[in-house]
Amino acid sequence: MLAVIDYGAGNLRSVIHALDHLGVESMRIVRTPHELKGADKIILPGVGAFGAGMIKLKEQNLVQPIREAVLTGTPYLGICLGMQFLFESSDEMGIHEGLRLLPGHVTRFPPMTDLKVPHMGWNNVQVRRESAFTRGLTDASYAYFVHSYYCRPADPADIALSTTYGIDFAAGVEHENIYGVQFHPEKSQQTGLKVLTNFLELAP
Repeated sequence: MLAVIDYGAGNLRSVIHALDHLGVESMRIVRTPHELKGADKIILPGVGAFGAGMIKLKEQNLVQPIREAVLTGTPYLGICLGMQFLFESSDEMGIHEGLRLLPGHVTRFPPMTDLKVPHMGWNNVQVRRESAFTRGLTDASYAYFVHSYYCRPADPADIALSTTYGIDFAAGVEHENIYGVQFHPEKSQQTGLKVLTNFLELAP
């Protein structure tokens, strides 16, 4: 059973639509710890501010159950803010603690004279790590981004995909059963559907 976390701040409808398009048969929308039980995969979509999102997860008592599920081997895919949550902390509107599943920090893009923040639009992604998760993607693959903050993994080996917007940054991460993409696969056409398919086909 695929669990899709609903904490009231994610782009849930678009993600569900994409999963329906891919023919996912067993899926549960999760709002409580009890509903997370029995999941063999977890997707956490997200838009908005890091601190506000973590507060919502805490209010729904989902932080520890998500951590326990992932640390015991359940595959997890974080989308946009859901990827940022994986890290230890973010400095968006103050310092906020994340799920602490990957070492690293989330920070705002530096001021850039020729580029606007937020980063919004299509960018090509570079495959930094060949794996079942990145299968079928190439350096000519394009994905759709909307964000002002980016992830800085402490371990470069965790970076599966990268892109450039003034600076090079992690567009996707992978560490054992932990996966994340900074872009929105549900809005990234064939690239996004490929990423979702790859995740769904991973062995639980």
